[in-house]
Amino acid sequence: MICGSKNKSYLKSQNLKIFGQGKLNGRIEISGAKNSALVLLAATLLTNERIILENVPRLTDIEKMRNILKNLGVNILDKNNTLEIDSKNISIKELPYKLVNRLRASFFCIGALLSKFGEAKVPLPGGCNIGLRPIDEHINGLKALGAEIIIEEGIVKAKIKDKRKKLCGTNIKLKCPSVGATETLIMAASLAEGRTIIENAAREPEIQDLCQMLNKMGAKIFDSGKEKIIIDGVNKLGGCTHKVIPDRIEAGTFLIAAAATSSSITIYPVIPNHLEAVTNKLQESGSKITIKGNSITINGKEIKGVDIDTAPFPGFPTDLQAPFTALMTIAKGESKITETIFENRMNHIHLLNKMGACIKLNKNVAHIKGVKTIKGMDLVGSDLRSSAALIIAGIIAKGNSNIYGLEHLDRGYENFESKLKMLGINIKREFKKRTLNDEEYKVNSETDEIPKFRAA
Repeated sequence: MICGSKNKSYLKSQNLKIFGQGKLNGRIEISGAKNSALVLLAATLLTNERIILENVPRLTDIEKMRNILKNLGVNILDKNNTLEIDSKNISIKELPYKLVNRLRASFFCIGALLSKFGEAKVPLPGGCNIGLRPIDEHINGLKALGAEIIIEEGIVKAKIKDKRKKLCGTNIKLKCPSVGATETLIMAASLAEGRTIIENAAREPEIQDLCQMLNKMGAKIFDSGKEKIIIDGVNKLGGCTHKVIPDRIEAGTFLIAAAATSSSITIYPVIPNHLEAVTNKLQESGSKITIKGNSITINGKEIKGVDIDTAPFPGFPTDLQAPFTALMTIAKGESKITETIFENRMNHIHLLNKMGACIKLNKNVAHIKGVKTIKGMDLVGSDLRSSAALIIAGIIAKGNSNIYGLEHLDRGYENFESKLKMLGINIKREFKKRTLNDEEYKVNSETDEIPKFRAA
């Protein structure tokens, strides 16, 4: 659900009320991938011709990116989940801090702007507080392509050096397979002079989706989805129509929710091999998975504890670590969850323990001893995926829960509670007159106090 208010506290005055111990049943349609749509929107800056982007999810993060593009002069026509994008009249100027400080994906614009116009000024990125996520790989790669970059007062200022008109293709070896850096450098290299080879590139489906759209626009990109990507620069890129891939993280979240409640649901459309690491672990933990074309059906059974280590694609996605941890709280036996990608992505653990889970956390490793039941509580999620985990926990729990922090949830899940309702969960969004303080996340209200809030 998207709320159009400009008041930052608006979503903080809302909560999801969940009546626990629910069951899911039915079929649900998966939205377009947020992480793909964001970078595809940035890529539209590379052409003066019209781009039609289909299957774009309606999310607050997408709205933020649209506002960033509009600030540059991009004309965007919105028809439900299809955007018609015209970038021919954009002007190069510094992106306002207020537009980009809460959206890390806004930094992706730097590669497109630099390659097309020879210069770019972009504030350092923001986003969920789940770790440092440095931009060194972006910067070093752009420098290797021929950019001169300085960072002053939180602004990254880049321009093509030596009075050249174009970036120059080169060999780049990433120190780690950063998704954002790989995407930034692919966009920058698409209009560079000569061949660029990116080694140790990220292999995520969202990168493959970007390369497919760029190739439709006239780019020459080879071997996307592999550890070495080759880009032969072209003089210009044209328009195209492209459909955003299904969101594998949303799909995985619904599969995990079904497993947690021993339920049976079908999700569609999906690309099953995007979810292989997740479905393998769900099968290992006791669920039956059936794949038919672009749909996956799960039949949840008794849950057994399994271990997971998050890893870059095709490994288990870090974005599903928190929801899977919620599942393991009620698994039979013990499990171990190891987060290897982000250092601050265990913020949900102490909240799950408050609900009655038995989890011992040692740095980024969670040792879980399954319990029979957890209890409903009033809680606040502090990032996107922890909020999803708390909702799954609320569905599992005995009793009712109120989950706050929806300004995070609505960044990445389109109509989440509506879809859960369609599957039979008793859940509703409540709109309060009270709001949560930005710093302390406490309730300011003359009405009854909500039981103790704890920030994830």
